[in-house]
Amino acid sequence: MAEQMDNQAVVTVTNLLKTYGSKNSAKYEALKGVNFEVQSGEFVGIMGASGSGKTTLLNLIATLDRPTSGEIKINQRSISNLKQNELSDFRAQELGFIFQDFSLLENLTAAENISLPLTLTNTKKAEIDNAVIQVAKRLSIENFLDQYPAQLSGGQKQRVAAARALVHQPKLLLADEPTGALDSNSARDLLELLTEINRDSDVSILLVTHDPFSASYCDRILMIKDGVIGSSLVREKQSRVEFYREILTDLGTYR
Repeated sequence: MAEQMDNQAVVTVTNLLKTYGSKNSAKYEALKGVNFEVQSGEFVGIMGASGSGKTTLLNLIATLDRPTSGEIKINQRSISNLKQNELSDFRAQELGFIFQDFSLLENLTAAENISLPLTLTNTKKAEIDNAVIQVAKRLSIENFLDQYPAQLSGGQKQRVAAARALVHQPKLLLADEPTGALDSNSARDLLELLTEINRDSDVSILLVTHDPFSASYCDRILMIKDGVIGSSLVREKQSRVEFYREILTDLGTYR
């Protein structure tokens, strides 16, 4: 885990409730009063089965959806009541995203895909070019910046997606099942990369996954079921293998 300089919470979730359905239809509570924090420099996983509420929770933190009630603070700023244009700016400046399906634009080169967060904030071209080169070197993808997604392997695409998520130096990186479309070797490579980013940079990571292997790379795991966080596992000084075994044991009793 990266060194915590001020021990401030990067994410604070308080009494978060999300209900779907209109007044004239059956309502479904996806989240039922969720509370937790992510401290500066933490690598936190959210685990749960399909329908548990983990993706809903990530979407709310990502400002892609709004809660029914409760509050989310990111870097001490409440995001629940921001207007749409404010949300767009906040998302572009503060958050990085890695998705299962890469979400790369096929008609853009790797370099152009990576530069998107900076392009959307009207950053000067010279600054964009420099930032792209720096993050590409860091992720060892500088040799195929001029290639298009169709020319890249799954692992290479996910590294490009990671570079895009990091190019604007966000404080919080959100990863939604990032290894889901990768083979085992590429998945391990990406998880080790995320660990390195977390350890060496001032980037907190919130990883949503159903996979115990992916979760074993985290510092702390929040288990969510039926819209409620039921238990928490902390890695502390365990090896990754030991933590993996603890996760499997907890899943056996939690489900």
